Amino acid sequence: MSYLIEEGQNIQHLLMGNEAIVRGALEAGVNIAAGYPGTPSSEIIESFSKVAKERNLYVEWSTNEKVAVEVAAAGSFAGLRSLCVMKQNGVNVASDFLLHLASSGTRGGMILVSCDDPGALSSVNEGESRLFARLLEIPLLEPGGFQEAKDIIPWAFALSEQIRNIVMVRSVTRMSHASGNVRFGPLPDTAAQAVFHYNGLLLDPDTGPVISMILAAPELQHGPQLEKLKKAAEIFETCPFNTYTGPENPELIIITSSVCSLYSREAVAILGLEERVGILKLATTWPLPRRLLTGHLARAARILFVEEVAPTLEDHVKIIAAETAAEIGVKTFYGKKSGHLPAVGELNPDLVINALAALLSIPYEPLTDEFSGKLKDLAVRYAPPRGMTFCPGCPHRASYWSIHNALELDGRRGFVCGDIGCYVMGTLPAGFSTVKTLHAMGSGSGIASGFGKLKHFGMDQPVLSVCGDSTFFHAAMPALANAIHQRSPITMVLLDNRGTAMTGFQPHPGSPANVLGDPAPALDMEKLCRAMGAKVEVCDPFDLEKTRRKLNHLLEYAEGAKVLILRQACALSPERRGKKKYEMVVDESRCRGEDCGCNRLCTRIFGCPGLVWDREKKVSRIDDIICVGCGVCADICPAGAIVRKEIA
Repeated sequence: MSYLIEEGQNIQHLLMGNEAIVRGALEAGVNIAAGYPGTPSSEIIESFSKVAKERNLYVEWSTNEKVAVEVAAAGSFAGLRSLCVMKQNGVNVASDFLLHLASSGTRGGMILVSCDDPGALSSVNEGESRLFARLLEIPLLEPGGFQEAKDIIPWAFALSEQIRNIVMVRSVTRMSHASGNVRFGPLPDTAAQAVFHYNGLLLDPDTGPVISMILAAPELQHGPQLEKLKKAAEIFETCPFNTYTGPENPELIIITSSVCSLYSREAVAILGLEERVGILKLATTWPLPRRLLTGHLARAARILFVEEVAPTLEDHVKIIAAETAAEIGVKTFYGKKSGHLPAVGELNPDLVINALAALLSIPYEPLTDEFSGKLKDLAVRYAPPRGMTFCPGCPHRASYWSIHNALELDGRRGFVCGDIGCYVMGTLPAGFSTVKTLHAMGSGSGIASGFGKLKHFGMDQPVLSVCGDSTFFHAAMPALANAIHQRSPITMVLLDNRGTAMTGFQPHPGSPANVLGDPAPALDMEKLCRAMGAKVEVCDPFDLEKTRRKLNHLLEYAEGAKVLILRQACALSPERRGKKKYEMVVDESRCRGEDCGCNRLCTRIFGCPGLVWDREKKVSRIDDIICVGCGVCADICPAGAIVRKEIA
C-alpha cells in the first residue's frame, strides 16, 4: 500500500510538494485526475495512478493539456470532484477550452494545478501561468509550504463549489520537487455516483445544459462570471492561508507568495530583522483580498515584493495602493521594477538578503571575493565544463547524424524545424547543430508546412521537421494534416522512442498500456500517417546507412508531405535498460586518433559519452560502465577501429 493513502492518528510523512498536493486531493475526495506529462508536474498523475484502484479514482495521461481539462470538466459536470494537471507551457494549450469553461462554470469542485518552472530548469522558457488566472477571470491560489500544499487543496475544492467555477492552484519547481514534513488528515469514503443533469432550463446551473456563451447575450454569463470572482475575493479576505508575521509597525513589509515566502523568512532570520521587517505571505494571489492588503499596507511606508517570475503581485498591489492612497498614504515600492531583485530566473535567500541589506543599509557580504574565487578555481579543476549531450546509446544522436549527412549529400541547403523533447539538443553540437527553428510542441511541423509553400517566392531549400511520438499525438497531427492538405513538400521525421521519454516514459495513445498499466489499444502512427495521405517510410535509426538513404530518397520527392518514422526505444526505457546487444571495443592499432580526418571524429564530433579519449595513448576507448552496446559508433569510425561483438 502506498504511504499516500495511509490512515490513522498523527501520521506524518516526508513528502515532495507534488505528493502533498495529491494527498490533499485524496483527503478532499477527488474522483477524477487527468494531465499531460511535463516537469515539474509529472509526479502528481504518477502518484494518483499508484492509488487509483484502492481509492476508486479515474486517472489518465491525456493526449494533451486541453483534453485533460475537458476530461476533468466532464467529471465536474457530472457532480464529481476533479483535478487536471500540467506545467506552465501547457496552460496555453488548454486556454481555449479554459476560457469557455470559466464562462459556463462547473458543478463538482474542479481544480487546475499548474506547476511553473522559474529559471527554465527543465523547460524552454520560464513563462508563468499566473497571468492566465486574470485572463480567464478565475481564482488563483499559491501554497507557501509543503503542509500548505496539502491543506490548500481541500480548501480550493470547497471554494470551487462555493463559486461554481474552476480554481487554479499554482506550484513552482522548488515547491513541486522539494520535500517537507506533512501531517495527514482523514480520508473520506470513496463511493461516488456520477449523474449529468441536462433537462432543466437553459441557464439553470444545476440541471440545465452546460454551455459557454449565449449568442449575442454575453451579459447572461460574463456578468455572473465576474460575480463569482467577486465572491472569491470576499472569501479570500478571511483565507486562513494568508498570514502576516512581524512587528505591528515595521520599517518595511515584504509581500510574497509561494516558495518565495520561504526565501523571505530565511533572509529575515539570517539578517536578524524580525523586529524591523514584516512578511505578508499571500496564498490568494488573484483576485487580491483588498481589505486585507490595505490594512497591511498602512503599516509601513516601504514595500518589497518577492515573487517569481513576472512582477504580477507587484503590479496588482500597486493598483490597489494607488486607488486607496488617501486611506493608506504614499508608499515606496521595491522589487523587480526597481532593480532590487532580478526580473528573470529563480530567486533564492541570498538574493532576498542582498535586497534587504541594500534597502536597510545593512553591511552584509554573503561570500568574500577571495572565497568566491577559490570556489570557481575548484569548480574548474574538479568539475570541468561539459556541454549538454544525449545519453549513451540515445537513438536521437543516430537520427541527427543521418539527417545531417543526408542534407549535406543533398546539397540544397536544407534544414530542420525542431520540436520540444529530448531532441531539442538538435540545436547544439550534440545534434550536430541540425535544428534551425525551435518553439512549441507541434510547431516544428507547422513551421515546416509554411516553409514548404515558399516555392512561390523562389525558395528551393528542402525542409524537414522532427517530433517525438508523444508530441505527434499531442500537437503535430494537425500540422501534418495541414501539410498534406496544402501539398507542402515537407519531410516529417517522427522519432519514435516508445514513450514520453523526456518526462519519465509516461504512456501516450501509441502505447499498449495506460497509466495504470492496464492494456490499452495502441494507435499505429504508420497507419495513421498513411491514412492521412502521407508517403511513409519506417527505419531503425541505428542503421545509419539505410536511414540516410531513405532520407535522401524522400528529399527527392518535390510534392506532398512525407513521413519517416525512426523507431528505436530510448536507452533508459525499461525495454532497453541494462540490456546490451553488443560489446564494444577499440582496436588501438587501427585508431587514427587526432588524424582520423576530423580530429577525433568519434569522441569530439559524434560525442557519445560512452566514447572516451585516452590522452596518454592518444587513442579512443570505450567506457564499459556507461556504454549501452547500441553498436552505432562502429559505423561512424572511418578506420574501422571500433568493433562490435554480439552478446549471446
